[in-house]
Amino acid sequence: MINYIQEYYSKIDSGEIIAGKRIKQVYKKLAEELDHPVDNWIFDIEKANQPIEFIETYCKNSKGKWMGKPVHLLLWQKALLQAIYGFVDKDTGLRRCREAFVECGRKDGKSTLLSGLGVYGMLSENGAQVLCSANKYQQARIIFDEARNMVEQSPELKKIIRKRKMDMYCDLNFSSMLPLSKNSELSDGLNASLALIDEVHSNKDRYSYDVIKQSMSAREQPLIFTISTAGFVRDGLFDTLHDYGCNILDGKITDKDVPYGAFLPFFYELDDVKEVDNSDMWIKANPSLGVIKSFDELKANVERAKVDTTFLPTLKTKDFDIPENVAGSWLTFEELNNGSTFDLKSFSGSYGIGGVDLSEVGDLTCATMLMMHDNDDTRYVLQHYFIPADTAEKHIKQDKVPYDDWQRKEFITFCEGNRVNYSDVTAWFEMIQSQYKIIPYWIYADRWNTQYWSKEMVAKGFDVKPCGQGYKSVSPVMKQMTVDFQAHLINYNNNPITKWCLSNTAVTTDPAGNIKFDKSKNKKLRIDGTASMYDSYYGLMDNWIDYKQMIKGR
Repeated sequence: MINYIQEYYSKIDSGEIIAGKRIKQVYKKLAEELDHPVDNWIFDIEKANQPIEFIETYCKNSKGKWMGKPVHLLLWQKALLQAIYGFVDKDTGLRRCREAFVECGRKDGKSTLLSGLGVYGMLSENGAQVLCSANKYQQARIIFDEARNMVEQSPELKKIIRKRKMDMYCDLNFSSMLPLSKNSELSDGLNASLALIDEVHSNKDRYSYDVIKQSMSAREQPLIFTISTAGFVRDGLFDTLHDYGCNILDGKITDKDVPYGAFLPFFYELDDVKEVDNSDMWIKANPSLGVIKSFDELKANVERAKVDTTFLPTLKTKDFDIPENVAGSWLTFEELNNGSTFDLKSFSGSYGIGGVDLSEVGDLTCATMLMMHDNDDTRYVLQHYFIPADTAEKHIKQDKVPYDDWQRKEFITFCEGNRVNYSDVTAWFEMIQSQYKIIPYWIYADRWNTQYWSKEMVAKGFDVKPCGQGYKSVSPVMKQMTVDFQAHLINYNNNPITKWCLSNTAVTTDPAGNIKFDKSKNKKLRIDGTASMYDSYYGLMDNWIDYKQMIKGR
């Protein structure tokens, strides 16, 4: 039997196959394990090949020019399946991998792969329950319908698997396969053995994912197989899974935390956005390029994006697995994304500049402290958010973000009652000053809606100053912030709410070319973190010389 992991990695290592950094990382580790098993995990090539042999023997393509012809898996697909199914416990034979997350460009054969795997999942375990899941029911049906068509085209499979109104059922071993979306009645009767989750980039929350995962607790060797392109939803489930995978590959999550290979990330992506202009690098994000995916079609899309800039974000996310924000955003995701953190205690005895965006009393509010070290160009930004406790549940559903999870992680305060208590904002600045010995020397805020709160702050000894919100006031500050984000000089302590607000921020331009921040086309999205950061930045630029002198030597 052929060891496809070994063959694939050998071609990557020699340069015969061009692969990105993350794919090299995962396959280098897997190839090393073939010769040097870790703990009790061994590679069983017979089990590794079972899904491959099943798909290529019994499954046929159901659309396109290959319709009716047997599915022939490509080398990268075979290596991936061996990696998932081949590493088992030498005593029990149970599979190590319990979750796989695959990112790749569109039209790389992901639906066919998942559909074939779904049929295999039905027949590989007695009483199996295979779920085809997506954010929308129509998307979940794509995998399910293709799997059903595979069954219809196979005389052997058609004998033992029958179609029902809502699912497919195998009388031979009492297994089923059904489509599922976030709006389905998720909690009733789920006992998943295999979950195929498609296009997770559109999931703004993780509810359905968590329900599916919890439903697997009674299974000996369940598997969640998620596959997706990048998308425009930031700080959702896609980013969570991607960051988790990167932390595993980078060794930030060790075998002590979770056995290596229990979660396998396969990130087919460009290493640099500049590689969009280099056709030799396109295969990094499109492993089926030239076979399943048309090179000429991709080339045409790249050429279109050069003259139609509105198409560029879609091209980057869908064809090259580069996360983006909504079209027309102020910053690209690459520009705003900064996973760096800092220790607030390092600023003890120093000074900062505050910023406050006091939104409507029932809405999201943000407070900011901007700090710098002497001889360090980085702007360190600490932000904290506030929302009424009585309306938090409504905002979770309306904004489609996990305010409750953010509260548990202390990024946001739920103010008692149905309105933001501005005194809680005051108390936060007092805490920064008393507990961390950081003096907010100036605090900047919109002059139009802070007059009453300003009086409270002044009474506490703080210096509150107004900052302009018009084009002429905002534009030079926003342009400086743009440059600093592009240079990754703004460290916001990897605050997920801040990242979300930044990704929601668009810009408008006046006839003179001045810019001003604004919400994206979706006016329900929050940009309060951006507005509050702007206020502190306005203060920094307004007091640059004085502030640099104040922190000198600290």
